[in-house]
Amino acid sequence: MSSIALGFAPGDNLLITGAGSGIGRATALRAAELGLGTSLWDLNSDGLEETAASVREVGHPVHTWVGDVSDAALVTEGLSNARAQLGTIRYLHNNAGPASSSEIPFDRALELCVGTVRLMTDTWAASGPGPGAAMVATASVAGNVIGTASDWYSASKAAITGYVRHLAAYRSEEFRSNAVAPGMTDTPRLAGFASSPMGQRVLERIPLRRMGTPDDIAYATLFLLSPLASYINGVFLPVDGGWTVTQ
Repeated sequence: MSSIALGFAPGDNLLITGAGSGIGRATALRAAELGLGTSLWDLNSDGLEETAASVREVGHPVHTWVGDVSDAALVTEGLSNARAQLGTIRYLHNNAGPASSSEIPFDRALELCVGTVRLMTDTWAASGPGPGAAMVATASVAGNVIGTASDWYSASKAAITGYVRHLAAYRSEEFRSNAVAPGMTDTPRLAGFASSPMGQRVLERIPLRRMGTPDDIAYATLFLLSPLASYINGVFLPVDGGWTVTQ
C-alpha cells in the first residue's frame, strides 16, 4: 500500500511501544507497508527482533529499543537514539502494558499502565515531533464500557482514556491524541480463549461472531494517527465487532 493512502509523507516515523507481539507487531508491519519508518520498543528482546526482522523485509527504516518504559532515563535515551537513527518521530503509539491476567498490586498497575503513557508522551512531545504530530494510546472497552474481573485493568484502561481526553483538550496545539479500544482480540495473550466456555459465551454476544485480529486494531490505530484523521481529536474508538453495543 502506498504511503499516500493515508496521507503519510515520505520520511515520516512512528514509535510503537509493546511492539514485540500482538497489536504492536501488527501496527509495525502495517506502518512499514504504508512507508513509515518505525522505532520499535519492547521488554522482550526476542519478540522485538522477530518484529524488526519482518519490518526490515518490507524495506523501510527500523530502529529497536529494548527496555522498560517506566524508566525515565531509559525512555529519554531511547528517544534520543531513535531520533539519531531515524530523524523526527512525528507519531507515537502508546501500546505497551501488562496483560489483564497479570497479578499486580493495584497502585503499581496504575503506575505501569497510565504513568508510562504519560512518561512516553511527555518525553516524545519534548523531542519536537513537529507539525501534524499525533499520538494514539491503546485503551480497551474494559473499564470504559464494561467491567472486568481485574480491578486494576478496568481502572487503568479508563484512566488512559481520561488522560487522552485531557491531552486532546489542553495540548492539541502540540499534537492530536486519541484512544483505540480493542474488544476481544486474538493475540498471544488470549491464546485458546475463544475455544473456552467463557470465550464461546463472549463470541455469542459479538455481532460479527469472531474475535478481532491484531490487524483490525492496527489499521484503526494508523488511521487515527494519519493526516486523514487531522480533525479527529480526543476520540475513544471501540474496535470490538459490535460487542459493546450488545451489552
